[in-house]
Amino acid sequence: MAFMMARLAAAAAAAAALTLSLPAGAEEVRQVWLEGSDVRLAIAEVTLRNDGTYEFALVPAAFENHFLSMRPFRCIEGAERHLCHVPYPYAISRDLSDGLTDLEYDLLFVWKGAGEYGINMWNGMYWKLERDDDRFVGVLHEMDMDALSVPPPDGEMRPIRPAILTEADPDDHPLPRLVVE
Repeated sequence: MAFMMARLAAAAAAAAALTLSLPAGAEEVRQVWLEGSDVRLAIAEVTLRNDGTYEFALVPAAFENHFLSMRPFRCIEGAERHLCHVPYPYAISRDLSDGLTDLEYDLLFVWKGAGEYGINMWNGMYWKLERDDDRFVGVLHEMDMDALSVPPPDGEMRPIRPAILTEADPDDHPLPRLVVE
């Protein structure tokens, strides 16, 4: 329990440091990048506010529209795999003053083979974010996105638990690293 409290305090302190670094009323726009061994792709912009809240927007040029498994997806097309953004389907605060989890939820993806017709939600991708100086760096984890098929209980905004995340082997993914700077 003490370990968990220490981690929560550290995350809150990191988020508070972010919110205090901007003057009152100021905003800062940061780019979200996916990186592989030989590629760096801007996929989104995050507008940070001094109160800890943010706005999130995908970069349209990075994505192609696909209709998969009876739903529209915005996908980054690759030679062997497509990475498709999965908008978090429930309420989200978009507030970093209590950690980076809301931004992690905005960055949910699922991969599919380039030649596959449908999408398999068990191929979920989740980047666990940590602060690295003045940027955020995400370590890729795999997850079964079917965990999001049922709405969380009332008042629960963060249903993705560590038990359903498995750290991914970076060699198994074309864009295993995420950076917000």
